[in-house]
Amino acid sequence: MITTIRQNVEAMLSELPEGIELVAAAKTRSPEEILEAIEAGVKTIGENYVQEAIRAYEVLGKKAKWHFIGTLQKHNVRRKMVQMFDMIETVDSLAIAMEIDKRCAQINKIMPILIEINSGREEQKSGVLPEGSERLIREISALRNIKVKGLMTMGPRFGNPADSRPYFVETKKIFERIRRLNLPNVEMEYLSMGMTNSYKIAIEEGANIVRIGSKLFGERVCRNL
Repeated sequence: MITTIRQNVEAMLSELPEGIELVAAAKTRSPEEILEAIEAGVKTIGENYVQEAIRAYEVLGKKAKWHFIGTLQKHNVRRKMVQMFDMIETVDSLAIAMEIDKRCAQINKIMPILIEINSGREEQKSGVLPEGSERLIREISALRNIKVKGLMTMGPRFGNPADSRPYFVETKKIFERIRRLNLPNVEMEYLSMGMTNSYKIAIEEGANIVRIGSKLFGERVCRNL
């Protein structure tokens, strides 16, 4: 039986425990598909590409909150980008943070961010290595137009979901350690972990944000961006 986006969203929202925020990962999805998810109850949309996000935002506006969940390049941090997003989940360097801070200062905005942790130490993935996380957060905490609100990590997208557990355990340990430091301008509130194949394990290990794409929208159809 083919299910609709609405049915998928309603099923997911009824399944998630109280206090877990659903981010609908809308990579390559049309504004019409995103709107269907919003009308079904999704409150936060996650986008991987700045230009794609801006196109969707121009159609949908503030019908939902917008999180940036993709790899962020410094040249993509522009005024329009920081205007539209309510949170950037993938900050992994001081250079990126400084660019966000500069652009936000221009529009008098404080941007909530998450620090992306490369908890699996995978060369092909972005994120700060666990051992560099505290130093990076201390450096970013000095910026005036950014507020660190927690951490984000990626688990393996495919394979046995249980393989993700060590990633999540490692990131939760960092989360708790940073929280105990009581750093200025740092509020460890959000732990964003888990995707379609691993969100249940992520929740078991402390996630309070999960990023779900194909389980809501169906398998991706690639198209030119």
